[in-house]
Amino acid sequence: MDERKAAILRAIVEEYIETAQPVGSGTIARSRGLGVSSATVRNDMTVLEREGYLVQPHTSAGRIPTDLGYRFFVDHFTRPGLPVGQRRAVADFFTRAHRALEDLLDETSHFLSDITEHAAVVVGPQPETAIVRSVQVVALQPSVLVGVAVLSNGNVEKAIVELDPDISLDEDDVALVTASVRAVMEGEKLGASTAVTPSGDARIDHVATKMRDAITARASEAFEPLYVGGASRIAAEQRAFTTHESAARLLELLEHQVVVVSLVRNVLDNGVTVRIGAENDVAELRECSLVLAPYTIEGDVAGTVGVLGPTRMDYQQALAAVAAVSEQLGRLLSG
Repeated sequence: MDERKAAILRAIVEEYIETAQPVGSGTIARSRGLGVSSATVRNDMTVLEREGYLVQPHTSAGRIPTDLGYRFFVDHFTRPGLPVGQRRAVADFFTRAHRALEDLLDETSHFLSDITEHAAVVVGPQPETAIVRSVQVVALQPSVLVGVAVLSNGNVEKAIVELDPDISLDEDDVALVTASVRAVMEGEKLGASTAVTPSGDARIDHVATKMRDAITARASEAFEPLYVGGASRIAAEQRAFTTHESAARLLELLEHQVVVVSLVRNVLDNGVTVRIGAENDVAELRECSLVLAPYTIEGDVAGTVGVLGPTRMDYQQALAAVAAVSEQLGRLLSG
């Protein structure tokens, strides 16, 4: 695409994002300082339409971008960077955000929705990939032990082990169990399975193995939690969809947590990812765009943040917001 046609396409995308109205050649010629006549703009718009970047919704109307037009715009004209006020808002939010992981991720989804004015999703860390930072085993009753593992993603996992009838442990024995479990779990991923090192006491080894297995099982039982902020914005944006049913189906999709988590993981490439309209495999998302970014904990990809809205979204702002929030969230959880 030559420079002039690219500038015209950019102007049409930006104008349509702002006004939600088909854009005519006269509007572009008057307001964009391209130094060409309305007729020249109109001719170039005809070429862009023929090449699939624009479409004319009605015979007498101007043009609007297609998914291909938005893709060209995203690939060539978006540059990450939030306005100063929003950068300060992101920094302030995470400076104050010292709370339980579930509450933090839920509030992050609502915060991201507020600054982008679209629905936002946050996928929590994958439990099995979290590093075990510390383990403590204590006796609840003479025959019942509880193990508490603090994970690198901020979660705290608990597991209960009932002792066999022929096993009795005193306080010193419980301390030995704790030491055995710590030796094979601390500093390792929760999903890792490492055999307990023999201590010379079969009772201690048996109970330590049961406790390790019980804590590790939490990883296989758990799933990545999904937090959705601002889902009501989809209903407010339903004029951007071809039918009211499209918005309703999208809202219904967001209620299926496992499906959405799987979808987000499948479309996530390295860094910030944008999927526009027909690029989405799921039918409910064919009129939507997804802007996603991973966040990392101690250098490892842990989860995802993103926004979901109609294809007529402010990509520049959405990309910048998602990038900033994912960076700050990962930094906070790594600390």
